[in-house]
Amino acid sequence: MLDRHKDLVGALMSIAFPTARWGKDYAAALIPFQFISFYETPLFRRFLMSDEGSVKGQKNIDEEQMAWGRVINAYIGILEEFYGIDVDFDYPLIVTTTDPETGLDRHFRMDMDCQFVDIKRVGKARALSKADRKRLLANLTDPDVLMDLLPPEDFEFHGFVVVNFVDVTDQEVISSLKRDLIEKESIFSQKGFERLEEKMKTFLKQPDLHFGLSAIEGERVFILNPRFKLEQGCIYADSHHLRRCDFEGSVFDQAVQKGEPLVIEDLTVYPNRTPLEEEFIQKDVRSLVVAPLYYQKDLIGTIDLKSEKTGALRMMSIMKMWEVLPLFSMALKRGMEELNTRVQAIIKEKCTAIHPSVEWRFREAALNFMTRQDDTQSELEPIVFRDVYPLYGVTDIRGSSEHRNAAIQADLIEHLTLTKEIIVLANGKRPLPILDAMAHQIDKNISEIKASLGSGDETSKLDFIRYVVEPVFDHIQEFGPAVRERIETYRATLDPNLRTIFEKRKDFEETISQINETLSSYIEREEAEAQRYFPHYFEKLQTDGVDHSIYIGASMVEGGKFDGLYLKNLRLWQLMMMCGMVREGERLKKELKMPLECTHLILVQDAPLSIRFRPDEKRFDVDGAYDMRHEIIKKRIDKAVIKGKTERLTQPGKIAIVYSHRREALEYREYIEYLQSKGYLTGEIETMDLQDLQGVSGLKALRIGVEIQPEAADHRVAPEEIARAVQSMPSPEPA
Repeated sequence: MLDRHKDLVGALMSIAFPTARWGKDYAAALIPFQFISFYETPLFRRFLMSDEGSVKGQKNIDEEQMAWGRVINAYIGILEEFYGIDVDFDYPLIVTTTDPETGLDRHFRMDMDCQFVDIKRVGKARALSKADRKRLLANLTDPDVLMDLLPPEDFEFHGFVVVNFVDVTDQEVISSLKRDLIEKESIFSQKGFERLEEKMKTFLKQPDLHFGLSAIEGERVFILNPRFKLEQGCIYADSHHLRRCDFEGSVFDQAVQKGEPLVIEDLTVYPNRTPLEEEFIQKDVRSLVVAPLYYQKDLIGTIDLKSEKTGALRMMSIMKMWEVLPLFSMALKRGMEELNTRVQAIIKEKCTAIHPSVEWRFREAALNFMTRQDDTQSELEPIVFRDVYPLYGVTDIRGSSEHRNAAIQADLIEHLTLTKEIIVLANGKRPLPILDAMAHQIDKNISEIKASLGSGDETSKLDFIRYVVEPVFDHIQEFGPAVRERIETYRATLDPNLRTIFEKRKDFEETISQINETLSSYIEREEAEAQRYFPHYFEKLQTDGVDHSIYIGASMVEGGKFDGLYLKNLRLWQLMMMCGMVREGERLKKELKMPLECTHLILVQDAPLSIRFRPDEKRFDVDGAYDMRHEIIKKRIDKAVIKGKTERLTQPGKIAIVYSHRREALEYREYIEYLQSKGYLTGEIETMDLQDLQGVSGLKALRIGVEIQPEAADHRVAPEEIARAVQSMPSPEPA
């Protein structure tokens, strides 16, 4: 019928489709609830209508969401028409189609006009009670609730819907660019860069557009994903670092110098062309735009657009680009920061967190690595420091393993005891043989823990609780309020993350952490002061206590100037620092949740050794089998006992000094006597032989008490006084 009366339909539709807008609007009349057109403007027919008359293009929602939206819109009309309920519902639909001329994407937003739709009621109207209205308003987006309250068969829709599609290509592209540029790979990967280029083509409506991006860092230019690979290595060359002076006088130089975009509509008539522009012309570039990119007023790079068509890029292109330039600036800034982070990561991957005292040597090795461009070697040259003197000290938490096991035992016993109380209570309310058997199993586990704690017992006992005992609670909580209350109290008692009793272990871990953090902070403060004496390598390790290693020698100093005085100075400082560690540990005792004590030891070696940086371990280690003895002693000395006795060498409140040769003992006796006069050390010096360690024999030790009285606790010796003391000490006689 519509086909037979096209003229009449056209006259009627002039009310909904203004004649003045006939050739400009993307509009159509659609059957209600369907995307099928029976009357449309020429532009709609060209861009948005398929051969079957339906709306074509990719929608921003799927078919299920489309169906949901149609139902909600229908019920909104029903509520407004018959029940006086006005609902504000915005359901934006974006349709993306392809421009038949340019092949570029076009984005349209659909605006719907339902004034020509008449809703009629079929049969008797259904009234809505107050409860119905309340339920309806609470579920306006739930089609099932709407259809339950207002069955769809009670209503008919007559007429047609007028839809007007508005071109929102620019807004959609900008939003899409923002989403893409958030991804750090968008400008540092080929696929990401190509996606950006396609969106720029759509944004500027130029199908043959190409764009490039470059970063400027000082006098260097870093090219990002260029399309043109030019022979002379210009700004579009592939992954090249160039100098800014290479572009002197070019369009890029002019844009950067002026600080504003430069537009060239026809490159062939551009005056004062440099070889760069000539190269572009040979590559069929005719129209060109170059714009500098700034981040917080700092020049960070450039963006350039080019086209093979003369006049394709004009000043209007620049005006549109103002909206997207800040997006590229932020992405470029973030990308360059990411690049710098990766560079630092490579250094750390091949090296380590480099101590400042030896940073010069790693920098020297890195420069040598950079000069070997033709070398296939991919690692830094060996970094070895020869003839350096080691100093080692350790502060150990006495009996930490025993305290840790005791804490685990206490927590597990308490946990099992709580579960047994619940089982026994439930069995009393409703006796079951299985509950009595489970109580017996719990008692057996408690007895095993009290007897001894094996390496896997903690896990196995927790598995017993979680997978054998606790699953029963969900059932027995129905045995009465007393059982339910006891189970709720039990669950509230458990650590929410670990699902177990964690009181004693928590106290232990907090105590260990407090000791380590306090002693570690102290040694770091003191070590920063010691660097003033002479540059030296220092590393610290925290476990159950804090141990430190120091290396000093001529090879570790840029220039190689070294004197034995600095070694003595550092040894005296180390002994003073260990006195401070003893005092810090004693001061900390009254603040600790568990009564843990610390012991302190210094290992002396007068013979120099060599250390080598191990790339696979990212740390320094001794170089050579001869020097390995020092490392072996370091790993085993904290468990040393006095020869012929069971007494441990290290004792709380004292410092043990382990040595091998008599001259080492004589030197440290001088230090001890000096520090006794200054109120650091007290009591008689103990001399003892040590029981042989595995692979090590002949070790001896000195042991001396530390003055921990309050009046001496904060006593410090100035660095200058240490230097004078070392100079005044007589040289020890040879061994």
